[in-house]
Amino acid sequence: MEISSKENTQLFSNTILLVDRTSFKSESSTSKEKQSYCGGIKVFLGALSFVYFAKALSGSYLKSTITQIERRFDIPSSLVGIIDGSFEIGNLLIIILVSYFGAKLHRPRIIGAGCLIMSAGTFLIAMPQFFMGRYEYERFPSTVNSTVGISPCLQDKSQTLLPALEKPQAKINAGCVQTVAIIGPIFGFLLGSLCAKLYVDIGFVDLDSVTITHKDVQWVGAWWLGYLIAGMISVLAGIPFWFLPKHLPKPGGRKDSSTSSEQSEFITEDNKDHRKSYQQQVKIAEMAEDFLSSLKNLFGNPVYILYLCASIIQFNSLIGMVTYKPKYIEQQYAQTSSKTNFVIGLINIPAVAFGIFSGGLLMKKFRINVLGAAKLSLGSSFFGYILLLSLFAMGCENSDVAGLTVSYHGDKQMTDYEQALYSECNSGCACSKNDWDPICGENGVTYISACLAGCQASNGSGKHMVFFNCSCVGTLESPSQSSSAVVGPCQKGNECPKMFLYFLVISVITSYTLSVGGTPGYILLLRCIKPHLKSFALGIYTLAIRVLAGIPAPVYFGMAIDTSCLKWGSKKCGGRGACRLYDSSALRYVYLGLTLVLGMVSIFFSVAVLWVLQKSSSPQDETLSANGERGTCGTKSRKANFVNSDHLIQTPYWPEKETRL
Repeated sequence: MEISSKENTQLFSNTILLVDRTSFKSESSTSKEKQSYCGGIKVFLGALSFVYFAKALSGSYLKSTITQIERRFDIPSSLVGIIDGSFEIGNLLIIILVSYFGAKLHRPRIIGAGCLIMSAGTFLIAMPQFFMGRYEYERFPSTVNSTVGISPCLQDKSQTLLPALEKPQAKINAGCVQTVAIIGPIFGFLLGSLCAKLYVDIGFVDLDSVTITHKDVQWVGAWWLGYLIAGMISVLAGIPFWFLPKHLPKPGGRKDSSTSSEQSEFITEDNKDHRKSYQQQVKIAEMAEDFLSSLKNLFGNPVYILYLCASIIQFNSLIGMVTYKPKYIEQQYAQTSSKTNFVIGLINIPAVAFGIFSGGLLMKKFRINVLGAAKLSLGSSFFGYILLLSLFAMGCENSDVAGLTVSYHGDKQMTDYEQALYSECNSGCACSKNDWDPICGENGVTYISACLAGCQASNGSGKHMVFFNCSCVGTLESPSQSSSAVVGPCQKGNECPKMFLYFLVISVITSYTLSVGGTPGYILLLRCIKPHLKSFALGIYTLAIRVLAGIPAPVYFGMAIDTSCLKWGSKKCGGRGACRLYDSSALRYVYLGLTLVLGMVSIFFSVAVLWVLQKSSSPQDETLSANGERGTCGTKSRKANFVNSDHLIQTPYWPEKETRL
């Protein structure tokens, strides 16, 4: 019996030890699964963030090269708008198919392939630089020995050209993801600022032979160089996705105690649908049949449709404004392309990033429900566009340009600009009104060319050239007195630098205010979509924004801006070239006015979204916390249309085992 007792004791001890070891192995296995899951999430999100960065950098760099491309290829703003809008056209061919069928395929590799295509397109943009001739700018021929040279007034015009780019974190996570995506434009504009200081033909010509600087109105920077850099970044961004698995294993033993039974049932059914679709390996034809049904279901959601309309119009306003903002600053405040891109990248873009992050932080801290998100988004847009109104008062007057904004006698009542380029003071000169080589007279008036200024002699070379005996530069008190002039246009009035500073301050505040509503609006959109339609709905949303805003906005904004041009250039082969001088007041009212009108129209649709939500909400539905309480999206069936915001921020490409952060 004693032996038996000892055996039983030993057996009991061994059993306890075995259980402990089994428990330890189970805990260890679960821990490893969680580590593998978290590691996979981090790798994917890190790689995806880099892709967002590369995409945003390429797009913003294109915005920063607008004026450079205009000058380099001598084209108007409307045509540049078509080039900018075509940046979105490539997405139209596959965006719906990828958003719908991509959920059933190997998403990481699809993203990787997309990065390669994006890089190829970026490289393609820079190709004209290598197939076209060198850039030529208009410049009066200088004298070599810095002695008095030939007369600009009587010169042979053929000599004027010289050769010379965890679940409670759902709301703040959305803000963080969008903030990462917004970092790309910062570097995009800073890269644009750097390249704008480099001469366009750097590496192809002797820079010592270039007689203009980056401050000159005819300067063109190395616009093509930034596209090569952006293309390489896109290639690097796509590499990690070729090594990621198709699915992420779900951690064992994970339970969600905060999820309601209604939500659990919904999520379980959704996971079963995904699992069943993969097990049966449905054919493309069968998926296509479900396409129309999904589309009908999606467009039957009133909140989605109204928010889509509001977003389309608002993005028209914002895309048009951002596209031509560098041009507006350059023309309105007489700033260089390099400084303009630097200011936008270093001041405006961070304000947008901080605003987006702040919106996500507000959603998390105050546990704002879907109705509150709509109010926050509406308030952000309203106050942002109210601030935009103040920019109308922060402009500069036109520079005094003889024959365009003022007459040769100082009279500012101009009627016929082209005919007014000729006057008695230059009647004896064989001048062409198509030339654009501005000089600044000592009377503070800019003249289109030394010839039209009536200058009889020149001294010096290149940017140091001085013109003498200019019959049209005589002071207003003594019109008969001949005077001198220097290369380049005169600076704008003394008030312009101060106005530029005011513009920057209000512009930063406006950018922040408008972007605060970005994350609430994004959460509002996603909460009103069924889980199995989420990817498809976002694809439709993105497609609509690109087609109805990303493509047309730069075009008609450019056409409107062209109406404020005072002096057009002429191409060598004939026809109208790029605009040389804009009417500052007309440019301000066209650019800001069009932005403001579109913004106000979008606010009306945002009010409609809020009205639908308030009409369909009930008192018990008015609260939605980060822990998963109920919300409303303006539809009668809460089970069919409610989606917890915490369920929305999830692993984007493992539909077989749908997991959440």
